[in-house]
Amino acid sequence: MNGIQQRTEQDRAERARANEGLPTLGFDSVTPYDEYVGTGTLHRLQHTITDAPEELAFLVTTQVMELYFGLLRSEWQLAQRQLDDDDADAAVLTIKRTVRHFEALNAAWASLSWLTPAQFNHFRDALGEASGFQSAAYRHVEFLLGNKSEALIRPHRRNSEAYADLVAALSRPSLYDSVLAFLSRNGHAVPEEVVERDFAADYQPDPRVEAVWVEVYGGPLAPLAEALTDLAEQFSDWRYRHLMAVRRSMGAKPGSGGSSGLTWLERSMRREIFPELWTARTLM
Repeated sequence: MNGIQQRTEQDRAERARANEGLPTLGFDSVTPYDEYVGTGTLHRLQHTITDAPEELAFLVTTQVMELYFGLLRSEWQLAQRQLDDDDADAAVLTIKRTVRHFEALNAAWASLSWLTPAQFNHFRDALGEASGFQSAAYRHVEFLLGNKSEALIRPHRRNSEAYADLVAALSRPSLYDSVLAFLSRNGHAVPEEVVERDFAADYQPDPRVEAVWVEVYGGPLAPLAEALTDLAEQFSDWRYRHLMAVRRSMGAKPGSGGSSGLTWLERSMRREIFPELWTARTLM
């Protein structure tokens, strides 16, 4: 059988399979799925540094979390643009979508919930000073949620792109700042000094903002308040699950990145995001 006849037979076989409802099986190069998802690249990114069988699960889970940090960052920046355009409905849909992203992100902790101190010790020392504390994407996520600190961007000074991104994020409005500015433009009595504040500084709760949220809950923007509350709850869940994962796997040992470990995480949990959304509930 010559080449032309062989290709004809192959084409005929492909059509026959298509008529039987089978998926397309022949491609000129990599499958469209592999090309779109970048599976070859993804599956070459796992470079363990020990022979400990537990390390791969730790590394893959950490990489999955990094991808979600990038997704959340992108989505909240979109929500900010939508709020800047006074499109509350679109912003609410975007924020609600990120609540689902956060649910998936929080579920990723289950992949490490089995990790005992003995298993973690098999590879922990090989990590050196590497720590999730050093994630630039997570730091940006925290900045977008209003937890800002100039000191915490210093570890990224040698990474010019990440450092410039975080320096810019430090001085830009958080998602909550964008929400309050939106409420102010739409007739709610958000104090001017709250809307025009130094965005790099810690946000200070204001009883007048509490009163605004009480008013919001009585009107058509209540879904915005609830979407933000759902998001804040998921973020609290993230921090709690992080705390428990550390407690299970290493107890109160110092963190590999130089932090106090458990104590640092417990202190971080006390920093509330969107504070008046919670305290306003007492006034309703």
